[in-house]
Amino acid sequence: MKNKVLNYVLATATIVSFVLYVIFVRDAEFTLDRLITTYSSLLLTGFGNTILVSLITLVGSLLFGFILYLLSISKIPYFVAIVDVFTEVIYGTPLLVMIVLMAFLIGPAFRNFNRPVMGTLGLILYISPYMKNVYQSSFSSISKDQYMAMDLFGFTPMQRYRYLIIPQVIRVLMPPLMNNFSLIIKGSALLYVLAFPELYYVINVAQSQTFLFVEGYILLWMMYLLITIPLSQLTKWIERVLRT
Repeated sequence: MKNKVLNYVLATATIVSFVLYVIFVRDAEFTLDRLITTYSSLLLTGFGNTILVSLITLVGSLLFGFILYLLSISKIPYFVAIVDVFTEVIYGTPLLVMIVLMAFLIGPAFRNFNRPVMGTLGLILYISPYMKNVYQSSFSSISKDQYMAMDLFGFTPMQRYRYLIIPQVIRVLMPPLMNNFSLIIKGSALLYVLAFPELYYVINVAQSQTFLFVEGYILLWMMYLLITIPLSQLTKWIERVLRT
């Protein structure tokens, strides 16, 4: 155990040393004080907007992804086909292109000119097929033998979902779900093209006014890690809990 902790400490020190070298090898003085003190309110706004958009996208993609999953297992061939075609279209479309299409083309076609809303909808549509795959892998983890056993013991639909289906689905669902949430958080940075004040956009505003480009990117990196690292640790903790 001590050796494991020591290895992680050394690994962390290696990464930190590399970052410090990149920062201080420059001739210019490195300072974050001016960015943090002058633009603290703007940075907090960007931080909060990033989390808000990510949560909205997570909930929306969970709901739409579940609808896609239900359609994909439908007995109506057209529904299965439309899900397959939609999935292939999303897989072949870069996220940035999806956001731009929703905000500047699809939104105006339906008389919706709220670009941040349409950009967020683009995020939801983009992530939904991946959520559909999460549902598919989760429900496929329940074998036919278990369904036969439920029939044999006369389980009601409520008992099936409460005691067998939902606990097993959640156990398989949580890790990839949290990974997708991390993907959503990082993907939200692309909303900067719509002038939406998320983290990347507000850092760019601060950089343009102070010319502290290196400091801005380092601060941006740190703020994203402040979101994603706790999320990663939460994912690992959930996995350990669900194994017990």
